[in-house]
Amino acid sequence: MLTIDLSVKNTALPISIQIKSEEEAEAIYQEILTAMRSGRADILELKSEGKVEKKVAVRISEISGVQLSQKEGTVAGGGRPPGFFALAAE
Repeated sequence: MLTIDLSVKNTALPISIQIKSEEEAEAIYQEILTAMRSGRADILELKSEGKVEKKVAVRISEISGVQLSQKEGTVAGGGRPPGFFALAAE
């Protein structure tokens, strides 16, 4: 299972969707990147294939980042929590 996290402006938590197929996840990731580069104010609708199917719609101009990652388990089980992390420069 792959996870796509969207960082949205003025929102603390990312929007996450889960995709079963690696090819489909990569295609959706590229679609989001293309939409972000366009600068349009259109709405992007995404569908999650996780345990519970869900749909989410977000205005493209409000997306500030996108991350594609392999789901390896829960946070307590040693996996990574969803979202983006900043590393301090030394």
